[in-house]
Amino acid sequence: MKRFFPVLIGLYLSAMQVSCIQGTTEPITPNTPSTNEVVTGTLTANTTWTADKVYELASKVIVPSGVTLTIEPGTIIKGRAGSGSLATALIVARGGKIMAEGTADKPIIFTSVEDNIKPGELAGTNLTEEDRDKWGGVIILGYAPVSAENGDIETQIEGIPAEEEYGRYGGDNPNDNSGVLRYVSIRHGGAEIGAGNEINGLTLGGVGDGTIIDHIEIFATLDDGVEFFGGTVKVTNVITSYTGDDGLDIDQNFAGSVTNFAVFHGGSVSDEGLEIDGPEGTTYTTGLFTLKDGSVTSVGGADGGTPADLKSKAQGTLDNIVFAGYAAGDDLIKVRASYQNDCADVKEDAWLHLTDATSAVPLKIINSSFNGLEVYTKSTAADGTTTCGLHSNAQADAEAAVRPDNSATGADMSVFANWTIAANKGIIN
Repeated sequence: MKRFFPVLIGLYLSAMQVSCIQGTTEPITPNTPSTNEVVTGTLTANTTWTADKVYELASKVIVPSGVTLTIEPGTIIKGRAGSGSLATALIVARGGKIMAEGTADKPIIFTSVEDNIKPGELAGTNLTEEDRDKWGGVIILGYAPVSAENGDIETQIEGIPAEEEYGRYGGDNPNDNSGVLRYVSIRHGGAEIGAGNEINGLTLGGVGDGTIIDHIEIFATLDDGVEFFGGTVKVTNVITSYTGDDGLDIDQNFAGSVTNFAVFHGGSVSDEGLEIDGPEGTTYTTGLFTLKDGSVTSVGGADGGTPADLKSKAQGTLDNIVFAGYAAGDDLIKVRASYQNDCADVKEDAWLHLTDATSAVPLKIINSSFNGLEVYTKSTAADGTTTCGLHSNAQADAEAAVRPDNSATGADMSVFANWTIAANKGIIN
């Protein structure tokens, strides 16, 4: 999970960015020859990208308020390499819309210019699951509620300068509509936009439940597969494979749902299958997420990561999730406890939401298969440096609050067959 930085020095749009409209092609420098249609800057009118072309993102491409970007089934979009101000991404600002409705036969594919995939193909032949950080990713921002730090109900997405309005997200409309993403595969992203700060495969900031996000794939990205910053959107049928950070990351009181999801967790770098945080501020603090019908599977590698980390006031329900394949010692769901008053008293955090049966914002793990829980704390004593010891009842109370259920079935993997690169590469059996 990344934090927000109101101003990141140097993260300004490249001076080469200019507005583009449908049918225009930006000049290409001799060092970047291409037969693709190159797009850059801010769309100034409703635009359609068609499946007979490959669209090349030369910079951050922005869909501003009042503008709709339509992407035909089977269209391929490729992002150029770059970091910081030169990182490429597709950003749908608040009030803008994306209508990217692929099909199982013709998914819409976002990938790198290094990928040799061509129109009509499902996958290229020259990149693997370890080819990350080749471009940025897709960012969608809306007006749905968020609980940002210091009680803010709106904030700025990471990596976009504070003065740039297109980077704002959050509001008071839970039914906000940012459009449709259906049968979309996002591959080989995660460009760094600041020290330790990369673009996710798909970033959803304050996205409302009027938005349709269904049949989504994230493959080989350096940061998270999908990160939710608040919002209420109901996502269905999402698969992430070989993410360098977390498979799914929930933050800022996400109050929507993810139903039928699969995380294939592994590769040379990785962190958590699921990372779940709650509200950060004092507003919009009562929303509850739902994660239902999921499979979180370690597929090995030098760092297979751990299945889940529930922390920072996490609140919501994990229902019918199967966690499997993790090595002994790395196979426990982590639950954070927090303390105050020189470690004497329990402070609100995931552990309290899990163990307090009277909580108005409970954390529940039900009908799910896992090897066990590990309670931990990062609270410090009054000296500010000594870590608090866990209270003697912490582990036992957590284990009493939730029991593994080996009858859990997890995700329906059949919905990811045929159209995903995960299926193409044999990650899905």
